[in-house]
Amino acid sequence: MALTPGLTGEATTIVVHENTAASVGAVVVVIYSIPMIISLMENAICRQVTHYLEVGVVTDGIIVNVRHLAATPLGQHVRARAELIEIDGRRLIFNVEAYDEKRKIGEGQHERFIVNLERFKARID
Repeated sequence: MALTPGLTGEATTIVVHENTAASVGAVVVVIYSIPMIISLMENAICRQVTHYLEVGVVTDGIIVNVRHLAATPLGQHVRARAELIEIDGRRLIFNVEAYDEKRKIGEGQHERFIVNLERFKARID
């Protein structure tokens, strides 16, 4: 199987204190934080893309451009959706969205790069 535009993935979570803006010190308001929205969007991507990559190959995020559209309080279910829209060599471009139980709370694009895991780890070390 090969990666192709149109591939989609989803991930879900529930807003708890540990994934709010208040828990990371950003604000005192207890709402789902933008870093956690982005993390959920990345999770939606990685869950799906991993099935199409060779063993020893992963993707690494290189650009994130996400707008936070609405605040989500504790207890709400959140769903992120990602769609692969372009493949340019090893660069993958995704449209990403997130929804709580009432509305869309985030949208944007995320780019990831396909990398060999062992070479990537060697550069870090």
